[in-house]
Amino acid sequence: MISNERPSPYGQRPYGSPKPPVAEDTLKSEIIQIERKTFHFTLKENPRGRFLRITEDVGGRRDTVIIPAPGLEDFKKILDAMVKASAEIPPKH
Repeated sequence: MISNERPSPYGQRPYGSPKPPVAEDTLKSEIIQIERKTFHFTLKENPRGRFLRITEDVGGRRDTVIIPAPGLEDFKKILDAMVKASAEIPPKH
């Protein structure tokens, strides 16, 4: 073992092997297209709880952000503040 390697607390899984799938239920799903980007908003639930998955699809490449449900209210407050700032601050062009 290299000095900076630590044994996994999750058992002996070979490096790079996929995690076992977790059952997820989709509660609500919405899609929005903004310019060249498509955003998928999916409210899901699994044994660990509810969460919002936001997936950005740009030219076939996908990036995902997951927000646990208990943080959605704080996420919304920050998003609302960003929308307000965008409307109040004039563009530089």
